[in-house]
This record gives sequence, structure tokens and C-alpha cells, in this order.
Amino acid sequence: MNTAKNTSLKTLTRILSAIAGLAMFSTLFLPIWKIELTAPQYPEGLEMYIYANKLGGEVDIINGLNHYIGMHTIHEDDFAEFAVLPYVLGLLAVFGLLTALVNRKWFFYLWCAFFIAFVVVLGLDFYFWLYNYGHNLDPTAPIQVPGMTYQPPLIGFKQLLNFGAFSIPASGGWVLAAVGTVMAGLVGYEIKKTKQ
Repeated sequence: MNTAKNTSLKTLTRILSAIAGLAMFSTLFLPIWKIELTAPQYPEGLEMYIYANKLGGEVDIINGLNHYIGMHTIHEDDFAEFAVLPYVLGLLAVFGLLTALVNRKWFFYLWCAFFIAFVVVLGLDFYFWLYNYGHNLDPTAPIQVPGMTYQPPLIGFKQLLNFGAFSIPASGGWVLAAVGTVMAGLVGYEIKKTKQ
């Protein structure tokens, strides 16, 4: 009896895991990340949204402007991640629902580890994409500033010539952040209850 209790999840963990799993399904449809560009000639700003399987926003205008400084044009076909990301997010969401059903701590911790690994890999992948995008410039570009690179920030603000680049999570990204926060809280909760 005690062994079963020690390996089973608390009711709160099961409920919140199921809710987190359901919430993660929304990331299949919501934009996960947003990059906003502002400049004197674009006071209203230009926005690009990154979804699990596509790009959104004013990508064509941004591509037109980036041509002048030698940045490669952005095309959805260049992102192999778009073919994989929806399945990974869907699997993480199902994992959350299964955690509530399986009702075992090891399964819950496995889900948390899977989520952490996903976030780390996704963050590194995005960083290297931004690095290549901002450093591998066309040497025949109309505008060239010696030593200048145009890597947008992974998160936060960066000034790139007369453009300000602002990179933050979009609605889907905030869902992932909320799920990660709930997971961290539940891990602490389960450990505390086990010690008691």
C-alpha cells in the first residue's frame, strides 16, 4: 500500500498535468515566437510570427528590406523544423494527458525531462538559425558596413542599423512558458509530499 502511494501522483499533479497537456494542443495553432522590427520609416512596426509549421506576418516586406544588407530571404521551405515540430508538440501534449491516466511519478518525471530537452533543443536551434541568418551575408549587397552583422536577438531588443529588433514569445510561446512553470512547481510539490 505504501509503495503504491509513493509511486502514484498526487491528485493536484494529475489534474494540472491533464490541463497542461490540453493547453499544449493550442501551440499547434498559435504563433510561438514573434520578431518585431521598428524604424523611423516604419513607426507602426513590421512583425514576423513563427508557428509550429509556418511563418506569418509581413515576411515579404522584411525580405525586401533585408535584401539591401545582404541577408538571405526567409522561406518556409528552408525550415526542416516545420515538418517535425507539430508532431513533437502533439506528442508532448498527449504525454501530459497520459501522465494523468498512467498516474506514476516516473512517467511524470519522464514527461518533464522530455519537455526540458525539447525547450533546450528548440532554443539552440533557433539561436543558430538567427546566427546564420545574421552573419552569412551576401558580399554583393547594396549596403555594406564593414564588420557589421545583423543577428536578431534570441529574446529581447537589439539595434541593427536604423532598425530596432525585438524578439519575444508570442501567445503559443507563453503557453509553453506557463506549462514549464506548472511542471516545475509540480515537481517541487511531488518531492515535498514524498518527503512528508
